[in-house]
Amino acid sequence: MTTHEKSTDDGAAGVKAPSRSKNPKPPAKTRLNPGVPKPPSAKTTKRIPATEAVAAAPEAVSAVPAADLEMKKQELLTRVVERSEIKKKYAKPVVEAMIAVLGEALAEGRGLNLPPLGKLKLNRVKETPAARIIVAKIRQNKPNVADASDVKESIADATE
Repeated sequence: MTTHEKSTDDGAAGVKAPSRSKNPKPPAKTRLNPGVPKPPSAKTTKRIPATEAVAAAPEAVSAVPAADLEMKKQELLTRVVERSEIKKKYAKPVVEAMIAVLGEALAEGRGLNLPPLGKLKLNRVKETPAARIIVAKIRQNKPNVADASDVKESIADATE
């Protein structure tokens, strides 16, 4: 029996195993798009072991489950009543009207600038048969940051 022949348990000989060399070279390829950069090869790509990949994953901002982070209309109404100290029967139509106006403005494709909520800018809108999907960004000022004019004035005073 040669080195490439393999015997099975039932005694049959002559079954050849595929030959495997330690460093097989692929055939030379010609590039179809020479102006396009080559993708990184397997030799240059750093592989991260599964244990390190888990450690590198971003951590959650808080330990609160995602379902608890969503504020529903009833909770919004309750908080508005607590903060404004008016009766719920007077606050409910106002909150509902405000939500309707905001929804209509977004449907029209308008951005919103509502301090202290923030400035809402629409990125893209996708119409589906069941719904309209709106992707937007909200820029919210940090509450502890001084006015930009105060910062500029303090810098100007320091250079004088």
